[in-house]
Amino acid sequence: MIYTLFLFALYSSISYAFANDFCGANLKGSNGPSGYECKPSNTVTVDDFVFSSFVAGNTSGIFNAAIIPAFFTALPGVNGLGLSVARLDLAKGGFVPLHSHTASSEILIMVKGEITAGFITPAATYQKTLKPGDIMVFPQGLLHFQVKSGKGKATAYLAFSNPSPGA
Repeated sequence: MIYTLFLFALYSSISYAFANDFCGANLKGSNGPSGYECKPSNTVTVDDFVFSSFVAGNTSGIFNAAIIPAFFTALPGVNGLGLSVARLDLAKGGFVPLHSHTASSEILIMVKGEITAGFITPAATYQKTLKPGDIMVFPQGLLHFQVKSGKGKATAYLAFSNPSPGA
């Protein structure tokens, strides 16, 4: 019990979200382990909590993929909340190469098309072809990938357990 209280007190002291109802990121301020320092409350606007660019990305690059991140630099309202989101668009032949997020777990939510996705552990590879309505979790720090499968384009939404997931 004392251990739990200690951890709660420690987390409370280092997280801006516990000290405030919200903490719009002051991107001109310092960035620490719990995010950016908070903007003065009189300078926070609704635009700190709205991201209007969550639209299909340009998939004509080398990977035939587009990732539109809504991390704290684009959506300052997620600062201190421990989460962020992104949109993934894959064209025919598109893929997201093997990568990991050192600071975050990831959830992929299929919206359109099909994606074969998976992650690798020292003991096994876990992969599945995902269709609209499917959700897949990628544990923090594990190598994972997404490859366009099936016909047409694919769209998925990604959620991360950190406002800056790292790659």
